[in-house]
Amino acid sequence: MAQAIELGLDTFGDVTKNAGGQPLSHAEVIRNVVEEAVLADQLGVDFFGVGEHHRADFAISAPDVVLAAIAGRTSRIRLGSAVTVLSSDDPIRVFQRFSTLDAASSGRAEVILGRGSFTESFPLFGFQLSQYDKLFSEKLDLFVKLVRDEAVTWRGETRPPLTDQRVFPPIERGTLKTWIGVGGSPESVIRAARYGLPLMLAIIGGDPKRFKPYAELYLASLSEFGQPVLPIGIHSPGYVAETDEQAREELWPDYKRMRDQIGAERGWPPMRRAEFEHEAEHGSLYVGAPETVARRIAATAKMLGASRFDLKYSAGMLSHEKLMQCITLYGSKVIPLVREMLA
Repeated sequence: MAQAIELGLDTFGDVTKNAGGQPLSHAEVIRNVVEEAVLADQLGVDFFGVGEHHRADFAISAPDVVLAAIAGRTSRIRLGSAVTVLSSDDPIRVFQRFSTLDAASSGRAEVILGRGSFTESFPLFGFQLSQYDKLFSEKLDLFVKLVRDEAVTWRGETRPPLTDQRVFPPIERGTLKTWIGVGGSPESVIRAARYGLPLMLAIIGGDPKRFKPYAELYLASLSEFGQPVLPIGIHSPGYVAETDEQAREELWPDYKRMRDQIGAERGWPPMRRAEFEHEAEHGSLYVGAPETVARRIAATAKMLGASRFDLKYSAGMLSHEKLMQCITLYGSKVIPLVREMLA
């Protein structure tokens, strides 16, 4: 039986460089992201996701605003966050922003909610890292009520209670598609199942097989909670060029620079070329010619039972021109090949 799959693209709006090797302004990067999304729409890519960060190396801190700009330039591609850091935001405002995006895009909005692997938003917005788990748990509980109920009554410890409160604008048709982003916590997997929300696995390194227990736990938990079978998605980094050698040579310098910069903040050693090659061959870095990338995506999707795969196509200062070429190959060659392989 054919395995149906949606294939999308994600970006964090990484600050890229110009032809002279100098960083572009954040404003120009944002405009380039809009152009990248327009191209993805033209090529038939199913989804375009924009991440949220609050630091110098990423340009996008307000994904919903960028997505609204994209909505005005596109006609069919679904649009969403990758991810929205719900812990340091207000659930009501998040719902309002994405329900507004849904209206502006004629029903194409999605939101992926997560705690985020970066913590800059906590001090920026006045939240305590000591409440990292509690903030997400309570705010997710409220957000689910906002998605499903016309009038919301809710009480918690991290914000004032609500009593029979309506929130506007409502979703025009159906409900706002809401995913839970998970980076490796079994508790988060079970939470997604308990709320009856689709699961988005952020697999950014190592053998993707290690996430198979999470997919199995999710399906078992859905059954235990009496929920229907729901989608499993995958978010992983990658890059497509005409040949395997070209893709690796183009990606390596900027991928290493990005990885080493983040690694220096987190106590990781500098990335070696052998580690990069191992990730490209056996890990969660989908880099290569269209046939190579398609084969690896199809294998991972089949193994995890995924119905969605989003390629995080931007990597550090890798130029806008190279990103546009990557998107072209992904949309015109990788997507048809994956669908053929899973048919």
